[in-house]
Amino acid sequence: MTRRFIPPAPTRRTVVKAAAVTAAAAPALVGAASPALADDEAPTFLHGVASGDPLPDGVLLWTRVTPTAEAVPGSRTGPDVAVGWEIAEDRAFARTVARGTATATATSDHTVKADVRGLRPATTYHFRFTAGGTVSPVGRTRTAPAPDSAAPGIRFGVVSCANWEAGYFSAYRHLAGRADLDAVLHLGDYIYEYAGGAYPEAKYTVRRHAPEHEIVSLADYRTRHGTYKTDADLQALHAAHPVIAIWDDHEFANDAWSGGAENHTPGAEGEWAARVAAAKQAYFEWMPVRASTEGTVYRRLRFGRLADLHLLDLRSFRSRQAGVGSGEVDDPERTMTGRAQLDWLKAGLAGSDAQWKLVGTSVMISPVAFGSLPAHLLSPLAELLGLPKGGLAVNTDQWDGYTDDRRELLDHLTRRSVRNTVFLTGDIHMAWANDVPVKAATYPLSASAGTEFVVTSVTSDNLDDMLHVAPGTVSVVASAAVRATNRHVKWVDMDHHGYGVLDVTPERAQMDYYTVSDRTRADATTAWARSYRTRTGTQRVERVHQPVR
Repeated sequence: MTRRFIPPAPTRRTVVKAAAVTAAAAPALVGAASPALADDEAPTFLHGVASGDPLPDGVLLWTRVTPTAEAVPGSRTGPDVAVGWEIAEDRAFARTVARGTATATATSDHTVKADVRGLRPATTYHFRFTAGGTVSPVGRTRTAPAPDSAAPGIRFGVVSCANWEAGYFSAYRHLAGRADLDAVLHLGDYIYEYAGGAYPEAKYTVRRHAPEHEIVSLADYRTRHGTYKTDADLQALHAAHPVIAIWDDHEFANDAWSGGAENHTPGAEGEWAARVAAAKQAYFEWMPVRASTEGTVYRRLRFGRLADLHLLDLRSFRSRQAGVGSGEVDDPERTMTGRAQLDWLKAGLAGSDAQWKLVGTSVMISPVAFGSLPAHLLSPLAELLGLPKGGLAVNTDQWDGYTDDRRELLDHLTRRSVRNTVFLTGDIHMAWANDVPVKAATYPLSASAGTEFVVTSVTSDNLDDMLHVAPGTVSVVASAAVRATNRHVKWVDMDHHGYGVLDVTPERAQMDYYTVSDRTRADATTAWARSYRTRTGTQRVERVHQPVR
């Protein structure tokens, strides 16, 4: 796959076509979704280009080729296509540093990956693909700092929960337009599995995805991934920055666990194992992600001596959520991570010599009780957060439902004096800034084992969406009640959509929270909302009154 290759000379038509797509991207490096494939224009690149999982000496490149008009995602049709790739130090490709070939086949849904090595650390590169004389849009990527370098800083965009039917991906567009990011961290729910009009309700749907039915088969998952990657803003994000992604439940089905999911009906929807296998195969085909142990996504990336990034898979190994027939939240026999992953995480945190230990976790680790909320607010929050409807005000899909794993991890951090652990979280469609207490009941008199920054959703429903009220109305009461009951929660925004920008230096890790003006408008604007930081050695978050410049 990495042998030397000189791409075929593109025709004038394909050069003009690629230039038009690329020019539309400035300054975000790629423009609108590619035009529809005409019968006489095969093959072409309708789903953009992407890179991911940056290493000090390499990066993973991705694209999807449409060889014929009939070879749409999930179709299992279309001929094999030779695909050339090249990576260069400049956008004009005058200083090409690596080239190679791969073959796009129906077996891999005509997706292509190239794991390029031999690159220089902390360096920006440009890349593109060719197939049959067609040239793809140009992408930009960046390698990580050298493992033992004293990197002065790193900056990540941070996103989660992008429901196609709930709105437009403006948050991705605004992140694509930033030239100051080293990578974008996607914390899960990159796609949603629901049938059209199921979530949100049909009358609130902004656009319809494909296929219309709930996705279950390999063809379904491939088609849904392909639909998402026709979005112009998502293509722009992938072309502008390397993406580091983990999955949560909706890449499979709502509230997934190792043996099933809330949104899976055995028999009618087949066996869970077959559905998971299909979902994982499509994910690894369509995402710029390296599979790790056991075909999962838990893995570790290093950014010099400044930060180690530990990425978790909190769906593949977990026990069934409590409250649905599987035991209590404190049962030590139940697990969120699985034994092997928890041991891997503990060893990685204790053995890290990096200044900061960043942990990408798809669900919130900070304990949160909701019992003090008025009944009219507890009900919609229970639906939003997956709380049991029987009155137990704990989110059993989060670490609150697996307290023994959390206790073991937090005890390990305190006992081994692991400092500067920052959990980066998505999932619950709200923005939070939390200390992570060892004993929440006695906090702040007891210790904090780390800190947590939770980003809101790109589009998925939050409190005001569910209640169909204006932002900043009923949420004022709810957020005040949450903070009063949970003293380690420093801030929560239950209403807005957007993204975060995490800036890490040796002195502090700061999350700047940004919101978009209206998820239902493709031209939504963005604005800075708040910032919180944790200074080295403190294990606590504090408010900052301006974003990092």
